[in-house]
Amino acid sequence: MPRKKFKIAVTGNIGSGKSDFCNFMAEKGYPVIKADDISKQILAEDEGVKEKVIKKFGKESFIDDQINKKFLADKIFSNLANVIKINSILHPKVREKVNELMQEQLLNNDIVFTEAALIYEAEMENMFDYVVLITASYAVRMKRVLANGKLTEEDFKKRNENQIRDEEKKKRADFIFENNGNVDELKQKSEFLITILTGLQN
Repeated sequence: MPRKKFKIAVTGNIGSGKSDFCNFMAEKGYPVIKADDISKQILAEDEGVKEKVIKKFGKESFIDDQINKKFLADKIFSNLANVIKINSILHPKVREKVNELMQEQLLNNDIVFTEAALIYEAEMENMFDYVVLITASYAVRMKRVLANGKLTEEDFKKRNENQIRDEEKKKRADFIFENNGNVDELKQKSEFLITILTGLQN
């Protein structure tokens, strides 16, 4: 009897540690699809998407055909209505591409992971067999993000406000791993998940 094949989503709010969790999976040889990278690529390369973004947010959205990241981030994350607008443009394309890549990976792999912050916001959960939620306290998440040096405290707060709260995600996720500790503890949790998944495959 063939082993079951699983499509696993890994999600979590900003600063939760979902990328570290997925990096452990990649180190173990499992394919990891990064929905955020796909979203950026679509925004940068899809002419139809570019046209819609310019129509909604203005010509300043792109400079010399390159994404004007600061302009778009300031425009989008300061206003929930704008978050909804950009998501309505990008999410259908992202879902389509993620699904296509998962099917490709499952030809040669039993388990494929997809890292995506907005699994629930993008209504992607039905594409997966299981959803893994990585959580951490607000204070820990903010400390991690600020230590990274890429975002200010104000940026963190805006982005956090535009994501569904952990309490709601916990009701919907299949596996929940708290990540208030160190990287080694998170790695142990990733190994525990692999043990569970490989057990479910038989």
